[in-house]
Amino acid sequence: MGKRMAGHDPRNLAHMTITAPSPRPHSLAEDGYAIAIGCAFIALGLMMLKAANLVTGGMAGIALLLSYLLHWSPALLFLLINIPFFLFAGRAMGVAFGLKTLFANVAIMGVGLAMPAALHIARISPFFAALFGGSIIGFGILAIARHGAGVGGVGVVALILQRSRGWNAGRTQMLCDIAILLASLPILSVERFGLSILSAAAINAVLIVNHRPGRYIGH
Repeated sequence: MGKRMAGHDPRNLAHMTITAPSPRPHSLAEDGYAIAIGCAFIALGLMMLKAANLVTGGMAGIALLLSYLLHWSPALLFLLINIPFFLFAGRAMGVAFGLKTLFANVAIMGVGLAMPAALHIARISPFFAALFGGSIIGFGILAIARHGAGVGGVGVVALILQRSRGWNAGRTQMLCDIAILLASLPILSVERFGLSILSAAAINAVLIVNHRPGRYIGH
């Protein structure tokens, strides 16, 4: 009875430590597939917000805002306004990140330009567009970010600050979104402005909840 079992010996507890599995990087095919899905989500969200005459935050918001002024496709503008950020993204986050970000933006433009031929939105509730369109844009950004890329602009800056200083990407982007939304005040009604705030909140809620440093195993 007085004999101590080895498994209960405090000196053996160190050998019973459970170690977490090692991170397993995504393959190139997995990255491409996830980024393509994320781009499709973003293009669809832009289309819904455009159909409801709304704006949102981030590069999507700037693209939508300019589309009302220039009457160009927001997907095309999304790529054009991000061009200055591609080099910055490559230098700050690595060549692979920069190339994936470039690929993502070209894909968003391509899908966005092709989507009207496959889908026509004749009527959409502005509230539904703000909430659902904003949410799927958020999930599109999340899918792209989880596979080592960004959507450019504000998103790239937010990811850099998260990686270098541990700042939450969603909260950082929310501050930038406030400035973008305020710039839309002259062209939006009070109701559309309020729903545009809702769309930006929906995007960032997805990122705040799901894109936290150290939450996931893997890349």
